Amino acid sequence: MMTAGNLVEKARSSKALWIPVIWLFIAGSRPISGWLSMGSVVDSTDRYLEGSPFDRNIFTALILAAIIVLAMRGGKVGTLLRANAPIVFFLLYCGLSIIWCEFRDVAFKRWIRAVGDFAMVLIVLSDPSPLAAVESFLSRVGFAIVPLSILYDLGRGFSGRGWHYGLTVNKNMYGLIGMVLGIAATWRFLTVLRDRERGGSSRAALIAHGSLLALTMWCLWSSNSVTSMGCFVLGSILIIVMRRWSLARKPALVHFVMASLIFLALYAEVLNPNVGIVSAIGKDPTLTGRTDLWPSVIAMSPSSWFGAGYESFWLGPRLKNLWNIFVWRPNEAHNGYIEVYLNLGWTGVMLLGVVLLSGYRRIVRGLRQDTDTNSLWLAYFLVAVVYNLTEAGFRMFSPIWIVLLLSISAVFKPPLEKTSSLPATTVPRTFPRPGFRDDSLVRHRHMER
Repeated sequence: MMTAGNLVEKARSSKALWIPVIWLFIAGSRPISGWLSMGSVVDSTDRYLEGSPFDRNIFTALILAAIIVLAMRGGKVGTLLRANAPIVFFLLYCGLSIIWCEFRDVAFKRWIRAVGDFAMVLIVLSDPSPLAAVESFLSRVGFAIVPLSILYDLGRGFSGRGWHYGLTVNKNMYGLIGMVLGIAATWRFLTVLRDRERGGSSRAALIAHGSLLALTMWCLWSSNSVTSMGCFVLGSILIIVMRRWSLARKPALVHFVMASLIFLALYAEVLNPNVGIVSAIGKDPTLTGRTDLWPSVIAMSPSSWFGAGYESFWLGPRLKNLWNIFVWRPNEAHNGYIEVYLNLGWTGVMLLGVVLLSGYRRIVRGLRQDTDTNSLWLAYFLVAVVYNLTEAGFRMFSPIWIVLLLSISAVFKPPLEKTSSLPATTVPRTFPRPGFRDDSLVRHRHMER
């Protein structure tokens, strides 16, 4: 029997998908300049100002290639941009904030990279076979980063260095990319398992995605990143619950579950870390100095309404002063919401809130029409909101920011196979925009007939 999952497997994404794959691979590992040296990088305040010309050229080439692809897909891209006006306005405000930055050239370069994040997401969503593109995008990065990270850690072990960073530069980044790819692996494994039970997907596909899921769990465990591990568990459980119970078709219950999980994380990690939950999962109640850092950086904000300007707070004299105060040399607020406040002020925080609320509304609405795909979007939305309570993830070139943009930017129309088998009264008459139907699924359906 031919299922929708089989048709997605047969659908082939465009070659342009390799552009965002390379982008996320670099974001989830280390810059190309770091690969060439593979040595430790000297941590200095000047490094944040200078950057790497070599990496800048690589990113520029990828962004230009993305722009060319998007220009060739004008119709779909235009629909996506109109449907995602909150994201566009947020990025425009980020660009406008360069005007009051102390380091405008640095802020401008970083803003261009932030636009590149959204451009990569648009390439995936505007693909002729968008569902297949999403699966290929996440799977390709997973099959590249995860096994190589484990092999690289084994090499470190043989050399006598026992720390586990994988292909990344620190344990937090290793845990982050493991969490992002692990949630995708969980979602894909469940999809292949379901299709396998229906006589669809091959045994080889089930073994491949099951192995990838097991490897990502190993990466998470070896990274010792409690935040990422907790988010992985939350996201994976949410996917399982949404796919196997009728909860997804009851928006009120979805809102209740999401609000409960977010409040529990907020209360345990921020409002009352002394409650014991933080200590029970192996964290310091001060969140390794984060609760001491937050009041200090908030007091140093140059403007409560507009902030220091896009990605500009952690530059120059402020960074030197903070490094003199905190011996562990922070280079971020370790809280995504505070980070946005420092750089963009309350205006930026409110615009981000609009982005999140509009995206969440679209995901919940889409759950009733395509539970499988939107269960992944909902999981990414949840972990992004929770992760940013103790880490700064709402920033350019962060894997969690990239998948958040992916999750809130589009909801696909369900394949014809799913709607045609439903009673006439249950087939949705309208779809959330942008509702791109996977054309390859339609073609395969007609070929069957």
